[in-house]
Amino acid sequence: MASISIGPSPARRDALAKRIRLLVAATITYNVIEAVVALTAGTLASSTALIGFGLDSVIEVSSAAAVAWQFSARDHALREAREKTTLRIIAVSFFALAAYVSIDAIRALAGTGAADRSVPGIVIAALSLAVMPFLSAAQRKAGRELGSASAVADSKQTLLCTYLSAVLLLGLVLNATLGWSWADPIAALVIAAIAVKEGRDAWQGKGCCALTAHTPAPAAGTAAAVPDACGCKPGCTCCS
Repeated sequence: MASISIGPSPARRDALAKRIRLLVAATITYNVIEAVVALTAGTLASSTALIGFGLDSVIEVSSAAAVAWQFSARDHALREAREKTTLRIIAVSFFALAAYVSIDAIRALAGTGAADRSVPGIVIAALSLAVMPFLSAAQRKAGRELGSASAVADSKQTLLCTYLSAVLLLGLVLNATLGWSWADPIAALVIAAIAVKEGRDAWQGKGCCALTAHTPAPAAGTAAAVPDACGCKPGCTCCS
């Protein structure tokens, strides 16, 4: 059975791995700053939403650090061997995030106390809403081309942070202007459901199904699953 080479070349793999390492480093740096600002502002304003957002940043750092550990290996085979462990770490962080956000949202809906207006919280939420989509898109693109499920899964968590930023920003603005304290916890429950789904996909290794470097060619006269333009077979979530 003939083989055809359809994956990136070794030089291209190394370049993509370096790009992912840089993106992960940028994500970790930003999220550390975001966590400090959000936790400090949340404590001063007695805002459970801001404190939850800060803890989400801590979880995001753990996810990005797991990917950084995987891609610290220069050898491609070693990086692939670390893939499953990295995916499990990312999955657990998704589940932890979903659990905290759910508990925090239920407590807010139960009326555990009204938060004060927080200008620093509004600023950090708006900044995250502007920065996170670009980091997520860049890492997702590199992870897809490299065929790394963990890099794609981590990019999804960064994208989830974007949704949380939007939820937080809306909640803080509505609380500051109209006093609608219920808007943030309702939206947060939706985000928690998304986090559970992404965690399950990461645990099952569904982050990306790019073809390997050498895929057997189909026998003459037999049907084959043809990858699309971005290298994913039909039904895969890598390009969605």
